[in-house]
Amino acid sequence: MPDDVAVIIAGLVPIMLGSGTGSEVMQRIAAPMVGGMSIAPLLSMFVVPVVYLLLLRRQVQRVSTSAS
Repeated sequence: MPDDVAVIIAGLVPIMLGSGTGSEVMQRIAAPMVGGMSIAPLLSMFVVPVVYLLLLRRQVQRVSTSAS
């Protein structure tokens, strides 16, 4: 997955830095895509596992409380 992100960002950076016909419109499209592609791997590596762990702990606590 990180390779895909690097390739997509490498393809979008020239669009963001370009200056020519239509570059203003394309820069406005490329900038949020670069931001999203930069944040997406961090989200999937850190936030999603933490949320899963918290939900799993809550479920375990419910089961152990109801079993007692």
